[in-house]
Amino acid sequence: MQSSDPRHFFETDAEIAKRERREAKTSNTYGNPIKLKSKILGAVVDPRAPSSAIFVAESAGSVRRVQVDGEGDTKTVYRGPTTPVSCVAVGGPGNKTVFAGAWDKNIWSWDIDTKAPGRKYAGHSDFVKAIVCAKLGGKDVLVSGGADKKIIVWDIATGSKLHVLQDSVVNMLSIQDLVVDPASSSPDELCIISASSDPHIRRWKIRLDGWEQFAEPDPATPAAERHTILEHETTVYKLVIDHDGDEADLWSASGDGSAKCLSRIKGFTADDTFEHGDHVRAVAVTDQWVITAGRDEDLKVWDRTSGKLYCSLEGHYDEVTELVIVRGSVGSSERVCSVSIDGTIRTWPLDKASLDAAVEEQKKPIKPAEEEKPDGEGLLTADEEAELAALMEDDD
Repeated sequence: MQSSDPRHFFETDAEIAKRERREAKTSNTYGNPIKLKSKILGAVVDPRAPSSAIFVAESAGSVRRVQVDGEGDTKTVYRGPTTPVSCVAVGGPGNKTVFAGAWDKNIWSWDIDTKAPGRKYAGHSDFVKAIVCAKLGGKDVLVSGGADKKIIVWDIATGSKLHVLQDSVVNMLSIQDLVVDPASSSPDELCIISASSDPHIRRWKIRLDGWEQFAEPDPATPAAERHTILEHETTVYKLVIDHDGDEADLWSASGDGSAKCLSRIKGFTADDTFEHGDHVRAVAVTDQWVITAGRDEDLKVWDRTSGKLYCSLEGHYDEVTELVIVRGSVGSSERVCSVSIDGTIRTWPLDKASLDAAVEEQKKPIKPAEEEKPDGEGLLTADEEAELAALMEDDD
């Protein structure tokens, strides 16, 4: 097998320093890390166990259900793709199906309980980078976005394409994220919001018999019409609807180093901006906090009311790719799970006392790690490592 160890190739002084810094962090136990053998490219909460389990997309070509409590059970694995899996979603009748978008341009599916492979959805001409499930006109539908700059709406039951969405007004680049907007949806019309490698955020109306892109008055120039939301300077990586807020505002994370609250009542213009300082790949929100993470490896926790940085959580030693809030019943404590290219899943408390304790713990010296010899499972080849690095960089 071709080596993917960077020490077997030429490295610049900066690359050596970066690698050595990351190696020094590998033994830390901040966030109670659950270690997998491959890079983690995406994650979503398990809707049937929203307080304790998530599904993760692995570069090894699989989806894994991870129990974040206790010893961190990771034994439930859904296999099939031979290329990295970049995104994951749960849906279908009764939320009994897990879906995975892969580099092989397909969307795979499995029965959650039996792990039996289901239908495969083929139609993209490049990597599938985002998927989301919804209901439309009584049907279970799947919406996918790819590096081919297309959004496809699928009938989950039949596997047929219902629609292919493209922007005919403003050039749309590779899709980065998709989210359902329940506040603008109805049983017969689904509103999907998309983020892409260009700075434009787009809203789409989808019906069984057709679709259209939202066109509405420009808040800055009411007499003019706009087809996109333009509040960032470059790639928008992540979108989140604040389901707990009264206005169901839209949150975005961008390669311009910021996360923003886009106010619904103000026409999705920026109401609050949180300057993370480096490429922001993920954002999560609660009533009290805004959490951002990305290329600089740390989670930043912001006081939502004041907008001030409350603390930074160290632990990951490579880019953070997703943040997932896990919560139980009303009144129970919330936590945030972070997943990373470093192959770890870390779970962080969100009550103030526990956050303060986590920050104090980070001040203690890290015990040196015993060097682990890779067994080859879950590792990417040198070519795949280079392609993944290019994917992470191509939107900058």
